Amino acid sequence: MNFASVRIITNDVDRLVEFYEKVMGVSAERPAPVFAELVVPSCTLAIGHSQTAQLFGAGSVVAANNHTVIIEFRVDNVDAEYARLKLFVDDWVKEPTTMPWGNRSVLFRDPDGNLVNLFEPVTEEAIKRFSGRR
Repeated sequence: MNFASVRIITNDVDRLVEFYEKVMGVSAERPAPVFAELVVPSCTLAIGHSQTAQLFGAGSVVAANNHTVIIEFRVDNVDAEYARLKLFVDDWVKEPTTMPWGNRSVLFRDPDGNLVNLFEPVTEEAIKRFSGRR
């Protein structure tokens, strides 16, 4: 089994695609106006319009209503990313901080309120834990 993607359901695909293109530094693939994918070697972030929610079953997903999932990206330099993203991220949750498990993290919310964590393993143990992973 391979993990394929995380999909965010939104009422404004264009706004969220533009935001994540800036965060991830890649252009989205848009196979349909109501769907986009941002693909990097380690993962795919899919973004679908709330109109597509009916395809998964009535009431199964609700746009801009996430309070349990954190979308995480491993980066080379959290502090540099923080400086870069300050230009367009409006909702910062936590400035760069080294966590007890050895990752340096910065957390913010996307335009729909989803929590995003950029992290960098910084302790010897954390670096070892992530060695060999993409």
